[in-house]
Amino acid sequence: MTTLDDAGGSGAAAALPLLPEDWERCLAVAAHPDDIEYGTASAVARWTAQGKRVTYLLATRGEAGIDGLHPDEAAPLREAEERAGAREVGVDTVEFLDHRDGLVEYGPALRRDIVRAIRRHRPEVVVSGAFTVRMVAGVTNQADHRVVGLAALDAARDAGNRWIFPELADEGLEPWGGVRFVCLAGAEKPTHGVEVTGEPLERGIASLAAHAEYTKGLGAQGFEPRPLLTWAARMGGPALGVEAAVLYDVHQLAFEGPPPREQ
Repeated sequence: MTTLDDAGGSGAAAALPLLPEDWERCLAVAAHPDDIEYGTASAVARWTAQGKRVTYLLATRGEAGIDGLHPDEAAPLREAEERAGAREVGVDTVEFLDHRDGLVEYGPALRRDIVRAIRRHRPEVVVSGAFTVRMVAGVTNQADHRVVGLAALDAARDAGNRWIFPELADEGLEPWGGVRFVCLAGAEKPTHGVEVTGEPLERGIASLAAHAEYTKGLGAQGFEPRPLLTWAARMGGPALGVEAAVLYDVHQLAFEGPPPREQ
């Protein structure tokens, strides 16, 4: 196994190691439709092309995301755009938890919902977003993003403990302690990266472009997916010594062989 300590970058100048890819299943957990598309979708395109299975889990339907559209209309629109964007990067399974957009609360209910998904899908990797107040480039993080990112990290451990949410056993969901890595996108201090040069980035751009109505609803704050994602990926690339990359703060939850203190 390649560990986080000995995974190498792709060139002599690389400052960060590559995220190991010796795994088969990933669960991407986000607060809103379109959150995954700001970079992670490009990594997902790389992984699905390798034959890995990636599932999306959204805490909300993004119903509060379009100022000019009532939440009852925005929710099905944004759900449809998320499913379309997921298909662009090879993801067929997209699930929604129906927490309230803008008011997602950290606590047992959210953690239980994520644990339920982890036990069903049995991922080896969980991908979410940074839960710090500040993100990459000093950008102030949004409340739902912070809550969901932290809940995803905690749920990845909860999922393996049969005495946390034991009621899930009544649903036939046995503990799953197989999450090896939790990868947080948008972190101020990333530790690892995924190269997305070429086709993965192109498919990631198409995934974000699927959110056309949401982007149009941003008005003056709207953007074009191609220049935005190309700029972001090229900003991350030098950390791996490549043209384009998505960077993550990676938490390793499972080790093979001696733990770091004994190496």
